[in-house]
Amino acid sequence: MKRLVFALIVLASLFVACTHGALDDPATIVPPPHSSAAVFSGGCFWCIQPPFDGTKGVLATYVGYCGGSKANPTYEEVSSGETGHRESIEVFYDPSKVTYKQLLDVYWRNINPTQADGQFYDIGSQYTTAIYYANDEEKREATESRDALQNSGKFSGAIATKILALEKFWPAEEHHQKYSHKDPEHYEAYHDGSGRANYFQQTWGTK
Repeated sequence: MKRLVFALIVLASLFVACTHGALDDPATIVPPPHSSAAVFSGGCFWCIQPPFDGTKGVLATYVGYCGGSKANPTYEEVSSGETGHRESIEVFYDPSKVTYKQLLDVYWRNINPTQADGQFYDIGSQYTTAIYYANDEEKREATESRDALQNSGKFSGAIATKILALEKFWPAEEHHQKYSHKDPEHYEAYHDGSGRANYFQQTWGTK
């Protein structure tokens, strides 16, 4: 019964997203002055944005698409799983207030790093997890962070999150930006129904 209820939530989510996304232009990215940027893929980008927005030192975030072959992809194209893109987030931050290593910690605590086929109930290559590094230092820190998590004993399975060189980040349609604020009730139903809340509670002791 729970799977049926969640399936209905997912269908409603896809309908709303596709309907509005088709009418929206991509968001315009405006990097804050003197900021650094980090890009992550963590499954549904609606669900990964609020944790970063709530992190001290984060100045701005944009959800979008990364890792694929097609320029200017749309939500519908990425959702097909045929473009090679993942739903992603670009995080602009003040490095004097929050470090890249700390952002990695936020990231790990908001995904299931051992799931290889997507995230929670969202299955498909577009929902798989990845950390995109822009330079050798980010690659080193991301690799060390992943290895430390793997060796922590917290997870019985292997960490499936990929560490990849950063390619072009394409901002998603405006409708998808800050979706948790635009439709909080629908967002909460989707977030909790996906199994995220229970997983985070069991794994980290927090939602």
